Amino acid sequence: MKIVISGGGTGGHIYPAIAIANKIKENNSSAEILFIGTREGLESDVVPQAGFKMEYITISYLKRKLSFHNVKTGFKLMKGLWEARRILRVFKPDIVIGTGGFVCGPVLYAATRMGLKTMIHEQNVFPGLTNRILSRYVDRILLSFEDAKKYFKYDNKIIVTGNPIRDDFTRVTEAEAKAIYRSEGNKALVLIVGGSGGSSKLNNAVLSILENTNNFDFQLLWATGKNHYSRVIEAIQNKNILNNHKIIPYINNMPHAIKACDLIVCSAGAITIAEVTAAAKPSILIPKAHTAENHQEYNAEALDKIGAAVMIKENELSAETLLNHINNILNNKKLLESMKKASFTSAKIDAVEQIYREILKLIN
Repeated sequence: MKIVISGGGTGGHIYPAIAIANKIKENNSSAEILFIGTREGLESDVVPQAGFKMEYITISYLKRKLSFHNVKTGFKLMKGLWEARRILRVFKPDIVIGTGGFVCGPVLYAATRMGLKTMIHEQNVFPGLTNRILSRYVDRILLSFEDAKKYFKYDNKIIVTGNPIRDDFTRVTEAEAKAIYRSEGNKALVLIVGGSGGSSKLNNAVLSILENTNNFDFQLLWATGKNHYSRVIEAIQNKNILNNHKIIPYINNMPHAIKACDLIVCSAGAITIAEVTAAAKPSILIPKAHTAENHQEYNAEALDKIGAAVMIKENELSAETLLNHINNILNNKKLLESMKKASFTSAKIDAVEQIYREILKLIN
């Protein structure tokens, strides 16, 4: 079995692709997997580190407004299509899978023109431009949210699988996780993380809470983001705070951190949401403004609507609002339990297994 996987630019497109590739290798060790991406995207580092072969094409993103940049992008797109066709012709895959991002546009389109089996996976409620365009041509459209169906016209191609996540989220137990991160007896643990790069707005709100609140009924595990860490530590005037809460730049073992906590405050990236719900955790979601087509807000609304999360828009975020929501959830056991249950119900823990089955069906 020979598979090409393309997707990149950000972790939200790359990590699902790697999860799919790992599942294929787990079930078929002789499978040949080739990733196609760009040298500029995160995939150029992450994919080789994960142990997979990588080929590169030329591509650039389109701006929403007419510009000279888009003229240059048009030429790069033609070159990318030619490069993708050449790679596919040499590798001869049984199927080509796209997980979003501009790079998978020319790869998947070239594959459809060559008569190859094709499949795309959309991580967000509101689909990206590339996947919306490709949906017309590919054989299968895999979605992560039921709410995403309304944005696609081709019902006969659609299957809702959920977002593929790392196996660690199902293997790690709460007892193992709590042994690492719980240090304040029976106090509730609140995990705060603003995405891999951190969030200035969220960090400022949390700083204000720490500086202006005397007694806490909970402990914080706060990942500031590497670029924000020094500023946050310098801004903390009351150094006792550092003894009572765990403040770190980045969390490397996220499955343990999520399993250890009672409540999560985070952004609303699709993979983050998949990981949070897989652990059946209640959350306060703060969708990042200015993301592509505001997709994080659509993701957050989907969980808020079913009672698994509370959404605070970034422009409405303040220390007071955030603290009120944290206390309201932690101090109401009935609400906490109902949010846990809704979170677990919305999770699709077997997403990557279902995606693997769909790959086999399409190939055969």
